[in-house]
Order: sequence, then C-alpha cells, then structure tokens
Amino acid sequence: MSTPSSSVHIRISPALWLILLFIGIAAAAAFLLFTATPANASMMNQFVAAPTATHENMWAYANIAKPTYTATVIPTNAPTLAPAATEASSSMVMEIVQDTSITAAQQPSFASVPSYGGSKYILVDISEQHMYVYEGDALIYSFVASTGIENSTRIGNFQVQSKIPNAYASTWNLWMPDWLGIYWSHGLENGIHALPILSNGATLWAGFLGRPVSYGCVVLGTYEAQLLYDWADMGTPVEIQW
Repeated sequence: MSTPSSSVHIRISPALWLILLFIGIAAAAAFLLFTATPANASMMNQFVAAPTATHENMWAYANIAKPTYTATVIPTNAPTLAPAATEASSSMVMEIVQDTSITAAQQPSFASVPSYGGSKYILVDISEQHMYVYEGDALIYSFVASTGIENSTRIGNFQVQSKIPNAYASTWNLWMPDWLGIYWSHGLENGIHALPILSNGATLWAGFLGRPVSYGCVVLGTYEAQLLYDWADMGTPVEIQW
C-alpha cells in the first residue's frame, strides 16, 4: 500500500498567470512613477513616446481665378510724308533763265505800290542765308532762308509789291505758296515764298534751306513763309544785303 506524497502541487491556470503578470507590470510602473529619479525617467522614456509638437497652420489653400490679360490697342495715325523731289546726286544743278531781249517797256505793268507808313521791315542777309523780321525796333521773327545760286538774288532796298496766296511759275512749272513779290528782273518777278511745289506734288528743295538753291527768289520754310505772308503788308520795306 503506497503512502501519499507529502508534497502538494498547486496547479495555476494560464488565465491566472496572465492576471499575475499584469499585476506585476502595474506594480513596477507605479514604483517607477512614484520614485522619480533620472534613471527611472530614462527607463520610462523607452516605453512612453514623447508627444509630437504641433504647429498652427499659418496658410490655407484658396481658389483664385487667374486674371485674364487683354492687350490694349492704341490707335496711331501714321504720319503722311510729303514726297521729296528726286535728285540725281547731292549737288543741285539748276538753270537760271535770263532773257535779255526783254526791255523795260515790255515788262508787265502793275499799279504802283501805295506808300507805306508803318514800322514793319524785312532784312535778308545773303552771307548768313537768314531773314530778320522787325516791327519797330523789335525783332519778331528770325528765319533760315535760301537765296539764289550764282548770286542771282539782287541786293538793295525793295518793298512788297504783290501778294499772291499761291503763285505759279510757268517757266519752271511749279507753284510758289505765300508769294510776296519784291522786284522785277528781266520780265520775271522775284520774291519771297515757301518751298516750291512741283507738278507731281513733291516739295522742291526740302532739306536744303540755309544754302543758295533758288533761281533768284528768297525761299523760306512752309510754316515760316505763311507767318511772313500773313504779317507783311503791301509796301513793307525789304532790304537784301551781303
């Protein structure tokens, strides 16, 4: 007959083991929590993750329509250039027609110029190719001018003896706007006028003012000639000098 063993074996179920393990872990954590030391803190950092810092968003998406660009068209009027006279070279070759067969008696007769008692005075300086216009002692206009080639502009004291808005020169088939006639030369009247206009509409001598270019007349720019024409009176003295 066998005798019962004196040792007693206690069998613990797996569920009980889990409960005991959880209690042990909790106790250890409580111990470390209440005994805050640098070593315990280091151990706790291994189990507890540090909180992640959060930043406030300072921007946001917004749906903004893309602006449309419309090109602005500014209408411009292209300048109309006056046709220039065609020249074969830079030198200007012109013929001065002087018919010596015409006598003084054959020259056209015009009514005498009325006496002038005003204070207007026109001075043409051939050496300077310039015109000075005075009223009294005041110089009111100073114009670049062109006189005749080969000294064909006569020097002396004259006066305005005719005024024609647009004179025609049949000898050369051209128009001379703002004509102020000043003296007769061999049956032809010389005067002061604007840049001539050829029969094809081109402006003769444009760009050549300031040098002798004419057939004997005193030539001014288009604008300057109109100013002088509107200002001058019949009988206004005109002096031409070297």
